[in-house]
Amino acid sequence: MDDRAEHGGPRVPQQRRPGSPGEPAALRFDVLGPVRARRGEEQLATGSPQQRALLAALLLREGRTATAAELIDALWGEDPPSQALAAVRTYASRLRKALDPRVLVSESGGYAVRGLGEGALDLTVAQERAAEAEKARAAGDLGRAREVLNQALGLWDGEALAGVPGPYAEAQRVRLEEWRLGLLEARLDMDLEQGCHAEAVSELTALTAAYPLRERLRELLMLALYRSGRQAEALAVYADTRRLLAEELGVDPRAGLRELQRRILQADPELAEPSAPAEQPAVVQVRPAQLPATVPDFTGRSAFVRELSEVLAAASGPGGGDGTGRVMAVSALAGIGGVGKTTLAVHIAHQARSAFPDGQLYVDLQGAGARAAEPETVLGSFLRALGTADSAVPDSLAERAALYRSVLDGRRVLVLLDNARDAAQVRPLLPGTEGCAALVTSRVRMVDLAGAHLVDLDVMSPDEALALFTRIVGEERVASERKAALDVVAACGFLPLAIRIAASRLAARRTWTVSVLAAKLADERRRLDELQAGDLAVKATFELGYGALEPAQARAFRLLGLADGPDVSLAAAAAVLDLPPEDAEDLLESLVDTSLLESAAPGRYRYHDLVRLYARACAERDEELADVGASDVGVPPAPRGQRRTQAAMSRLLDFYLATATGVYAIERPGERVLDHLSRGSYPGLEFPDRAQALDWLFAEASGLLAAVQQAGTAGMLRRAADLLFAAVDLGESGISSRQYVLAATAVVTAAQRTGDAYAEGRARLMHSHILGVSGQFAESDREAGAALKLGLAAGDPVVCAQAPNQQGIIALYTGRHDEAEQHLTEALAAFRADRNSPGEASALCNLSRVHLATGRIDSAVSLARQGVAIYERDDTGMALRLANGKYALGLALTSAGEIALALEALTDALGMFQDARQQLWHGMTLFRLAELHLADHAPARAAACAEQALAVLHGIGGDWRRANVLTALGRGLHGVGQLDRARVCWQEALAAYEALKSPEAADVRSLLASAPVG
Repeated sequence: MDDRAEHGGPRVPQQRRPGSPGEPAALRFDVLGPVRARRGEEQLATGSPQQRALLAALLLREGRTATAAELIDALWGEDPPSQALAAVRTYASRLRKALDPRVLVSESGGYAVRGLGEGALDLTVAQERAAEAEKARAAGDLGRAREVLNQALGLWDGEALAGVPGPYAEAQRVRLEEWRLGLLEARLDMDLEQGCHAEAVSELTALTAAYPLRERLRELLMLALYRSGRQAEALAVYADTRRLLAEELGVDPRAGLRELQRRILQADPELAEPSAPAEQPAVVQVRPAQLPATVPDFTGRSAFVRELSEVLAAASGPGGGDGTGRVMAVSALAGIGGVGKTTLAVHIAHQARSAFPDGQLYVDLQGAGARAAEPETVLGSFLRALGTADSAVPDSLAERAALYRSVLDGRRVLVLLDNARDAAQVRPLLPGTEGCAALVTSRVRMVDLAGAHLVDLDVMSPDEALALFTRIVGEERVASERKAALDVVAACGFLPLAIRIAASRLAARRTWTVSVLAAKLADERRRLDELQAGDLAVKATFELGYGALEPAQARAFRLLGLADGPDVSLAAAAAVLDLPPEDAEDLLESLVDTSLLESAAPGRYRYHDLVRLYARACAERDEELADVGASDVGVPPAPRGQRRTQAAMSRLLDFYLATATGVYAIERPGERVLDHLSRGSYPGLEFPDRAQALDWLFAEASGLLAAVQQAGTAGMLRRAADLLFAAVDLGESGISSRQYVLAATAVVTAAQRTGDAYAEGRARLMHSHILGVSGQFAESDREAGAALKLGLAAGDPVVCAQAPNQQGIIALYTGRHDEAEQHLTEALAAFRADRNSPGEASALCNLSRVHLATGRIDSAVSLARQGVAIYERDDTGMALRLANGKYALGLALTSAGEIALALEALTDALGMFQDARQQLWHGMTLFRLAELHLADHAPARAAACAEQALAVLHGIGGDWRRANVLTALGRGLHGVGQLDRARVCWQEALAAYEALKSPEAADVRSLLASAPVG
């Protein structure tokens, strides 16, 4: 029976569309896995294996009738039983009853499946998806093609026709598997075309181990490794393939594979770029359009507009034979805050958009603030905007800048770098290629920015200033009071931002006249004093808007400016203002209307940097003295006369502490630490589930850690230290580790200054923890030791237990097993004394790992089981803690040879770590699974897990952990015969171990010495 389709995939039964007469009720069939039949959600009985074989043969017959003889041959081949015909009839009768008599019909002595609804057979759906993917790819829509092809591949549920006997089923199984592999290779090919090289390596490593003689998969793996910067491994794959083909088949690699090796050896530049089939239309490049909206009332500045437009034209115009034209143009606009640098730059950039058809990039570099944007962060954002996949964005500033210039090569892109701090911040962000241009705004004149066209932007002329004022307020109101209008713009110092704010407020106050506004600006004592303060001269301009605010608005404006961080959420703002969220939102939105505050996103607000400085000056000047409610335990209450500013910051800290403590409780219910954390006077948010709690924590990371850094007074230090405890997930995850360390360091410094051993001990402990997470073991050990001394001095049970626990972990990592056991035994006693059962379980699991490292496998398993039992006994749903216990148990069981139980424990831990967004432990669990598969003599699965671990741990965990993973990957690759690639992994691991002076270097040297050279 030849049921092959004419064009590629297998042939399938004819199907009709829903609504046809006599249509059965939602019958569905699966053959891309076990043969199944369903009516709606109900699974139907399909009988014995031979009965399922009959059903499969009919489903794959494309609606044609199969004679009894053909069916007998399909089920039994050349050796049918004596009652084969009767058996076929019995099977058909049973299927007809189970399904529908109108579906399985008897005709001309045979049988057929007819009248299936659209999409009733999974194979049909897969064929349709594959055809759609082919069309999308031909049209150049690789994203859609990949998506649809993944849908097709997702329809497989294991082996096709699983468990179905007979020669026909076997032949179809082989054909369907070959088709699936062809689809998979097509999808992987498109992955590489779209730059997803790093992601493809793990999958291709597993596939080449499963199908070692399939050369196309080897070719794709070589290309993915090469484009991921792993050239040595790519060449090692070729060497492994050549040796395997010679040993197994006595042949050389095919021409395509040999050609790829040659191009890799020659570092062919075209090989580094994804290549699409020649007949496909060119894929449309990502065209960013990030410019902010230009103001509709832009006025004046005609000379500057003309001058800067000519500079941009030099970059966008055609190149001449003498080398003129088509150069990279840089224009740097400098001037005091509020002079209109951004407005002018955005206006010019919009006018020049047509000259830069490949896009426009924009960033606010926040150069006037305390925390200017880091160039590497900006480059990462730009690269993603230009179509670079996250996985392809390098780590270092130099690599990102180089890739950025490469991506822009051949494109015509305009880059607007707003509010730069200095030339050093700007240089890595310049395109550096002809046809592109950069506009830079800054408060400082960038004389050290080589090749830049410098423009000093001054205040407006009186005529320009009056024209801007008139356009905002309206011609009718200004015409009758022209002198008063001139008085207003003169009082504003002709500064555009001051004029805009004044005019906007006047436009919003229909009962005011221009003369009223002019009279308000006539008080020179306030205005002129501020105008003579250099960069802070903008303050005089803001006095108009600020003075027109209602008292509640003015208070909100002053107090909200106290908080650091890039923006603030509505809930946090409500805490600062001590108002219900609804009332706070009304005030903040009214401030947005005055342009004194910006709406960063729904429910989030931010200040322009100069406005924030002005708001703080107002708070220092205008806030009266008052009592502060709460202070830390053990710290005397704040004296009467404490500023309301500190009361506002105290409420913000309380809000963050209460909310973060709630998140900590959801993540670690039943934790004794919760009883030892400070309780502030302001409540926090509550969350219905874990996902929303974590969403809040990670969204508020910058503002929360900024509040910790600001808490530099005796009355708030202890709460700040406790907030570090409650928000430990921010540091552990790797996402906010750097800011977390800065916050911990700030608390340590302030605590030393005030002599607060309690706060200093807790901050040092958390600092130690995050240093350990990042692989800085010596520094972590020192901080933990210092924390323990402080904890003993302060009588802090949390530090007295957790500091030796941390010391034990670091000693374990660094091979000091006797010290590790001593520290962990001390921690265990301290946890028990504090009745901290989760802490006790943690110490037991850590002790298990020490016993494991010293060869006491039985006791290691016992200790880990004790720890897990405590977590499970408490039944508090502490998934994250239980994950740590399962992790330790999985390690011990692996060494004990209990592979199935170890796999179950580590798989449970993996899911829990993923749910908790613990990227470090997600990656480490994948590494431990790789070790488990090595112990179970499953090198292909080990290599796949190790590849995944490398991807997850990219940029976090430190070099020591990466070297561990590379060692395991090398073992897995060696086990599947990829000897040269294994050596490359071990060589990289050895270099890392030697740099760290780690004892593991000796083991890797032994591996390299004993491994045969391919």
